[in-house]
Amino acid sequence: MGDQVTINEVITDGIAVADSKQPSHAFSERARRNLWLQMSRMGAYSETNEVPIMVRGEGTRVYDANGREYFDGLSGLFTNSLGHGRADIAQAAAEQMTELGFFPLWTYAHPRAIELAEKIASLAPGDLNRVFFTTGGGEAVESAWKLARQYHRLRGEMDRYKVISRDIAYHGTTLGALTITSLEGYRKPFEPLVPGAVKVPPTNFYRAPQHADDVAAFGLWSAQQIEEAILREGPETVAAIFLEPVQNAGGCFTPPPGYWQQVREICNKYGVLLVSDEVICAFGRIGTWFGGQKYDYVPDIITTAKGITAGYSPLGAMIVSDRIAEPFQHDDTAFMHGFTWAGHPVSCAVALKTIDIIESEGVLENVNANQDYFHDQLLKLKDIPIVGDVRGTGYFWGVELVKDQESKDTWGGDEAERLLRGYVSPEMFRRGLICRSDDRGDPVVQLAPPLISTREDIDFMVGTLREVFTGAAQISH
Repeated sequence: MGDQVTINEVITDGIAVADSKQPSHAFSERARRNLWLQMSRMGAYSETNEVPIMVRGEGTRVYDANGREYFDGLSGLFTNSLGHGRADIAQAAAEQMTELGFFPLWTYAHPRAIELAEKIASLAPGDLNRVFFTTGGGEAVESAWKLARQYHRLRGEMDRYKVISRDIAYHGTTLGALTITSLEGYRKPFEPLVPGAVKVPPTNFYRAPQHADDVAAFGLWSAQQIEEAILREGPETVAAIFLEPVQNAGGCFTPPPGYWQQVREICNKYGVLLVSDEVICAFGRIGTWFGGQKYDYVPDIITTAKGITAGYSPLGAMIVSDRIAEPFQHDDTAFMHGFTWAGHPVSCAVALKTIDIIESEGVLENVNANQDYFHDQLLKLKDIPIVGDVRGTGYFWGVELVKDQESKDTWGGDEAERLLRGYVSPEMFRRGLICRSDDRGDPVVQLAPPLISTREDIDFMVGTLREVFTGAAQISH
């Protein structure tokens, strides 16, 4: 792959910046002048630190403006599940553009939205048969909280407005979704947020405060924290609980055995809606269409986005059970909420093609055939002294880094900054691997490659982690 650039500093979440040893590309200067990047420290980009410019993608690889190749080990942002550059998806979009480029779903419908809603309903668990489209995941989460509140009001329960979510969890950045999000660094600049957010512990068994040797007992304890929160707040005030099947922020926290079944029972007991936030996990990321099929539960609402179009066009969805949708189907009742671009005909056509490819090319089968191999290869990294925990499922994995394996002592603050952004992320990038180095919680490196990735791709990712972690261990001790 050559040494056309070196990496000097990582800005945020493992996104790297090119060193000044190479002339600044024209694109980088133009980006600094006019483009405001998302979730990025703009002050870190200067004439000596280029903005990385990705110009082309093919399969599981992307290429920057200097011609360097990278393995897309994060699927863009948990999104490009079928890889880059698929002409068949582009063709589906082009055909829809010539037929009907746009028409809103505000009192109208169009064929692609109808067909996609029908298809999603056929894939979703239980009686989740009503599909409300958005343009992204945060909008879907926002929609679900609003729907939960109006649903309870229609049933005469006027005081149900509160929402419960887990510590460290990320659910989006609109004000409602940000309220459900539990990351202080994301929330603090925009406070005060929407009233009514309640937090409970995540399912982080590696750092379990109770039942550290009994994962089933820990699962029961974790579910009980939700019930205790409901009782503290007053069941008559709680509208919904938002949980991911596998929690992203913090590093791929999987649910303990029995956890989801206990949570479902608690929600039933107190009349609280269960929202499964599957913006990342749905459409194959964990080896099933939806989390309920992986962990045997049926929520009241599913929020999703990202993999629904494999990243080729913006689209999200809130999938609602018939029971929750029923009060909105009568008389002059309306859910007074919507987005101009929601259910865009082109995005719906892309989603239909994406689902067709997942089915016809055995994409879920590929994930399930390789997830144990992926896990086993990552576990071998534990012979490196800074590798503490490996967790995840499907094509969604996190590796937590520690100072000491025995004590599980962790890095924090400036130490974590130097470890992750000062060494681990730039070294990964230099070796041609895009992944996420994350300190929202304890330091962790995440891998979420395209769902078409092979065992050879897994070997490349794990081999690169081994090289970088070995170097990190040498400089940190």
